[in-house]
Amino acid sequence: MRGGSFSSGLGVERKILIHTVRGMTTAIFLNGAYGRMGRAIAEVAEEEGCRIVAECDIGSDLSEKLSDCDVVVDFSSHDSTPELAEKCAAEGKPLVIGTTGHNPDESARIQACAEKIPMVWAGNYSIGVNLLIHLTRQAAKLLPESYHPEIVEMHHRFKKDAPSGTAENLLEGVLEGRKWSPDTARRSREGITGERPDQEVGIHALRGGSVVGEHSVIFAGPSETIELSHSAGDRSIFARGALTAAKWVVGKEPGIYRMGEVLGLPDPNAD
Repeated sequence: MRGGSFSSGLGVERKILIHTVRGMTTAIFLNGAYGRMGRAIAEVAEEEGCRIVAECDIGSDLSEKLSDCDVVVDFSSHDSTPELAEKCAAEGKPLVIGTTGHNPDESARIQACAEKIPMVWAGNYSIGVNLLIHLTRQAAKLLPESYHPEIVEMHHRFKKDAPSGTAENLLEGVLEGRKWSPDTARRSREGITGERPDQEVGIHALRGGSVVGEHSVIFAGPSETIELSHSAGDRSIFARGALTAAKWVVGKEPGIYRMGEVLGLPDPNAD
């Protein structure tokens, strides 16, 4: 419930409601608290039934107050996540991972921790984006190979990794739908590339300005083009999604969960 005043007849009810919600809040340890996403999460935490009990960023002690939280949310950087995951595993704390761009060693260390704790690991926490990933997988499955998939993403000039984690998730959706191998991905093009084969997925990253995040999946077919797209207008959509995941993962069995499971989207392996 947002701030503001009610008439005198509803003021008491409003105070009771806020007190009740606060009594049911999920305690969050926020890593990467001073970055763009960290600030966005802190701004909406109370509205989403959460409270930040500890904040951490570069140079801080990762173990500080870790025992006081219900779940850890990480939006720091890819090289910080493995150490945090290992500390969470040691403490038995669930983890929500919002960092992207992990190298194979970092990914392996994180995955090893999933044997002890539950974690939600997603490239994007927006409800709309995760629906886009699901629809992309379905389109790739239903359309013939003559409909050529291309993925385009654009972000602000400060984003450090490319392509985005969301673009990688969309690529996975296409590959799963088509049952293609990862080596069919073509990351941008340059020079004399030759004719485009049917079994290829183009993936392209654009950077500039203050764009929060834009993603499109294009299926270019014979005489027609189908485009699925999502545009983020504000980081709060990612923050709210991450907090939804944080509340959901508490009490789950150890393992790696995707945002589709948090949102109850159909299992891609079952359709």
